[in-house]
Formats: sequence, C-alpha cells, structure tokens
Amino acid sequence: MAIRVGVLGFGGLGKAAARVLAGKREMIWVAAVDRGGYAYHPEGLVAEAALTAATQGTVGHLGGYVGPDSLERAIAQVAPHVDGFFLALPNLPNDFIAQTTRQFIAAGWSGVLVDAIKRTSAVTELLTLGDRLQGARITYLTGCGATPGLLTAAAALAAQSFAEVHRVDIRFGVGIANWQAYQATIREDIAHMPGYDVETARALTDAEIEALLDRTDGRLTLANMEHADDVLLERLGICDRRQVTVGGVVDTRHPQKPVSTTLQVTGRTFEGAIATHTLTLGDETSMAANVCGPAFGYLKAGWEMHQRGWHGIFTSADTMPRFVR
Repeated sequence: MAIRVGVLGFGGLGKAAARVLAGKREMIWVAAVDRGGYAYHPEGLVAEAALTAATQGTVGHLGGYVGPDSLERAIAQVAPHVDGFFLALPNLPNDFIAQTTRQFIAAGWSGVLVDAIKRTSAVTELLTLGDRLQGARITYLTGCGATPGLLTAAAALAAQSFAEVHRVDIRFGVGIANWQAYQATIREDIAHMPGYDVETARALTDAEIEALLDRTDGRLTLANMEHADDVLLERLGICDRRQVTVGGVVDTRHPQKPVSTTLQVTGRTFEGAIATHTLTLGDETSMAANVCGPAFGYLKAGWEMHQRGWHGIFTSADTMPRFVR
C-alpha cells in the first residue's frame, strides 16, 4: 500500500517536492500546506493543479481550506489521514521546526516526520525532543536534505575506511535562476554570512536582499557555516564537530552550479596511511533534486522504522534512505 504523504510548506522546495512525488507509485501525495491554506485529497493531489493554485495565493484553492492558521488547522484536521510529512518549511525563526513538532505531539498524531533543516542549533533543539516523540509514537528523521542529509550519510559511510577521521569538508554549489523561487532558503543562507544572523536575515525586506545580491553579482559565498553535519557526525562518534567544515557558493541568477558540490573525508587507515575520499555530485543535479530525493528516501525508511515500532528522533547519519519507486 502506498504511503500517504503530506508536504508542509509550498515554497521552492515544496513545489519541487510535488514534482518529485508525481513520478512515484510507492507514495501518494495527499496534502499540502502553505501560509494561506491547505489542500487535501485522499486520492492524491495533482502537481500541476497545485502549482497553478499556488499562483493564486494558496494551494488551498485546490480544495481544502483558505484562511489563517493553516498549519495548525492542517495538523488537527488533515494529519490523521497522512502517514508521513516532509517539513519543507522555512526554519526562520530558528526554533520554528521544533515548535511545529510540538504541535504534532500535542495533537496526538502518530506517523513519520522528515525535515531538511540545516542549522546545528536547530537540529540540537530537535534532538532534545526524543523522549516526547517516542512517547507520542512519532518517528522523526532530521537533517535529511543534501547537507545535512545525502552528504552526511556519505561521510558516515566513507569514514569506515579509516581508523581515525581527521577532517570532513563539504563544499556545495547551488544555481537558481531567480532567488525569489527559494526565498526562505536564500534568507537562511544570508543568515550564515558575516554581519548577519537568523533574526537580521529574517527581517530583511525583498528590496534589501535585492540590493545585497546586486553588490555580489547575485552570488552568496559562504564559509564555516553552522551546518548540522557536524553534530550528526559527532553524535555517531565519527569525529569531533570542530573537524567538520561546510561552505559553498549560491548563484541566484543562473541555474548552472557556480562550483561543483563535493564531499571530502580525510583520515588515517589502520595501516597508518593518510588518505582522502572524495565524492562529487553531478553538476546537472539541482538543489531541489539533491534535497527532495533524499528527504523522501528517508521518509520511506522512517515509515519502515515506524511500522517496526521504532519511535523517537533519528538522523540522516543513523540509517540509510530507501529508494522510492
């Protein structure tokens, strides 16, 4: 039986998630939520129709609810009919995903939650909810996008060649034709830049972001980011979080990646040799493909875990994603 899936958040990643799910037979996309409402259809939503409805202000126009408090209403009214949710929500403020998770717990819902959040501090807060999630019979997998996510899992696997891991270095390239298609993601990236934090990035107007991008020729160059790959790998005892570095370049005016996305894991083998494993993602794969694909792969893995009675908080480095056909 197909897993009934909901997507919370219908910005750039949410819209991409709809397109990804359209090609899957093991999952049926039944619910979508944005700021202005929600859409629900037990037989499945149609991606193109949902994208059209969103241009009118909210996916709620597709059939469901249009109005305020859409997230709270969806958790109360739609969640009981959904097996698992991909939380494609902006994590601004920094505790927004944790607050949303508490709403699922309070509602008495039981199922699978998967996110693609990035910040170490946000994931750290979620990890404190493990006991409450276990008590609520919720299986939660966090950090399941590209980084953290796909590259974190690859780092955990690559580390097995070594007796001691010295360094994990992640460098990503993202190309998008229009920053407004991924407004929340761009704001989160700006929050990692010198002189900005979560609150100042959240407070920026669109005009201020446009001015910033004009000064940088549309590119954001990011270094030493607060990315949860560090705490996820430390949690498994692979290395100290201080040995993990994440950075990259985001081009907001061209769809081509400005640099290739690479993962390097350096360590010492049991024979005493120092070596580096390198993984390079294909330049043709978009940010959306490298985030949404793993997210649903982890959701499928989470559903298998949930069926076995494994509840609580897990991460992308704790298990392998399943391929969703």
